[in-house]
Amino acid sequence: MSTPDKSNILRKYKIVFLGDQSVGKTSLITRFMYDTFDDQYAATIGIDFLSKTMYLEDNKTIRLQLWDTAGQERFRSLIPSYIRDSHVAVICYDITNKKSFNNLEKWINDVKLERGNDVIIVIVGNKSDLNNKRQVTVEEAENLVKLSDGKFIIETSTKANHNVKLLFKKIAQCLPDFNESSDDQKPETVNISVDNESAPSSSCC
Repeated sequence: MSTPDKSNILRKYKIVFLGDQSVGKTSLITRFMYDTFDDQYAATIGIDFLSKTMYLEDNKTIRLQLWDTAGQERFRSLIPSYIRDSHVAVICYDITNKKSFNNLEKWINDVKLERGNDVIIVIVGNKSDLNNKRQVTVEEAENLVKLSDGKFIIETSTKANHNVKLLFKKIAQCLPDFNESSDDQKPETVNISVDNESAPSSSCC
């Protein structure tokens, strides 16, 4: 009986998006998945799920499962169950909203309570196109990442399509499949394929 070829196994990685309401979690996912941006804000109700395939070097393929969580307080009780088996926690704030940045600490604590150190924490400062309204400096965010043992901080703009693909490339670099590839790999060699799957919002309300 032959042993299955491990290189053909499609590994799945769960990425949960956290942060206050209206910081741009859904917009980040939508821009990455469909390369679109909607000016009309609509709050996420409960939990949304989408997935996308990424092709790495050495014929490696991974599946990113993107879980978009609601930022409203009334849904907070649902979120720990989605954090529990996640591989990456992308915690977002709005660079023009200091309160959303100050609340990062409680989101980080939620993640560590459920996953300890067995999770990659990424901090994202969204809405960088509104730099003239900035309330949070890059230095403040970098200090938070160091204190929280986060992997990296990146500023994005879903409206201007700035650094969104780079965010996901950097996430891919942190995953075991990327690290097991050749040492010569660089972010530019990660090719993204639009191979999408979605599920309806959680019927929790």
